[in-house]
Amino acid sequence: MTHTLAAVLLALGLAWSAMPAGAVEPDEILDDPVLESRARDISAGLRCLVCQNESIDASGADLARDLRILVRERLVAGDSDDQVRAYMVARYGDFVLLKPPVKPETYLLWFGPALFLLLGGFGVVVYLRRRSPGPAMGTELARPGPLAPEEQARLKRILEDPGAAAPGNGA
Repeated sequence: MTHTLAAVLLALGLAWSAMPAGAVEPDEILDDPVLESRARDISAGLRCLVCQNESIDASGADLARDLRILVRERLVAGDSDDQVRAYMVARYGDFVLLKPPVKPETYLLWFGPALFLLLGGFGVVVYLRRRSPGPAMGTELARPGPLAPEEQARLKRILEDPGAAAPGNGA
């Protein structure tokens, strides 16, 4: 019985810890449901600068809370959704957006992972080619040059008397 209770409590604890943090707290919620809905939409598109891959709407970090409150303050002050986003970008840069715009300043954010993947693949190919004991792919085998006169004489002896090639026969 106690083992079952312990297992249930453990499962509940694991399930509770896997749930996202409380995020938007009751004291943050605006009385106006329209403004609150706009605040949630904006917050869902802003990155928590502490968590980095989580929206401020889902993050329980103190900085995310401060940013959520700031979004709501700007909305109450009469800013449009675009003005609130522009304010956050002006203050924290494009990185605060979960989907930053594609422009020269953000090329590294957008194309950096693909570039690193290509460079890594190129590095693996170079490593494998240098490590390979055989010829590199797409190259021909090196052709040997002509035989030296001593080698020609030895080959002639071997072809005339195959036993001459045996060890100890002076070949």
